[in-house]
Amino acid sequence: MKIDGSTKVLCIIGDPIEHSLSPAIQNAAFRELGLDMVYVPFRVAQDRLEEAVNSIRALNMAGMNVTIPHKEKVMMYLDRVDELARFIGAVNTIVNRDGELIGYNTDADGYLESLAVEAGFDPKGKNVIIVGAGGAGRAILCAFLAAEVNSVVIANRTFDRAKKLADEFRIKNESIEAVDFDGIYPYMKTADLIVNTTSLGMMDKGSLDLPLGLLPKGSVVSDIVYRPLKTEFLKKAEAIGLKTHGGLGMLVYQGAIGFELWTGRKAPVEAMKKAALEALKEK
Repeated sequence: MKIDGSTKVLCIIGDPIEHSLSPAIQNAAFRELGLDMVYVPFRVAQDRLEEAVNSIRALNMAGMNVTIPHKEKVMMYLDRVDELARFIGAVNTIVNRDGELIGYNTDADGYLESLAVEAGFDPKGKNVIIVGAGGAGRAILCAFLAAEVNSVVIANRTFDRAKKLADEFRIKNESIEAVDFDGIYPYMKTADLIVNTTSLGMMDKGSLDLPLGLLPKGSVVSDIVYRPLKTEFLKKAEAIGLKTHGGLGMLVYQGAIGFELWTGRKAPVEAMKKAALEALKEK
């Protein structure tokens, strides 16, 4: 593609950043629609975050994606933060609107969209279990609460961390429980969906070991890990006939929402999925 002074620039910052598939996904979308835009990755240390955010204005960039470890701290350097992002407590997408920097979080809606499209699952009125109480678990909890689930159980290896998250959001929904991994078993018998939001299984390192046979036959087993595309957790679920939902869709759909915020155009999701799969093969 031709890059000149009229090309709009976007980027993603994080530390590390080499693993990110977002450049491949977003640049594929720009090419698909013939947009004069380019998306590049930058490794930014935590003590240079404010400078990196200010560079959006200085370089007249259209926007920025933010990944680990900057999603929470970046909020203090923005002019405005979307209500959902403030509710989640993290920003992963910044839009430059005539010099005003606005923060959004597309993870929650991206997860729900992928769950609906790829697994045909509507969380409304359902009983769900979230494994993990970190940033991803927090975003998905917010997504489920917004979708009016019936109940949420937060299971974490360290109970105190699960309890802290549950207590923070219980005012939004009284049907939030916190348990450690041993306490999860009774809740699995009535769960409509269980989702792993931890890094267990990433790059085939470790595996979430739960008695999935306790789940009802119609349950969905979800995993936000996308390297590998099918984790051991999902393979175990498939082996006993449960429907599964992998993590690549969340990455693609959250990126699609960001694309639409930056461009005002409908995201070419299929082209983005194809680019993500090709990039995974190369890494």
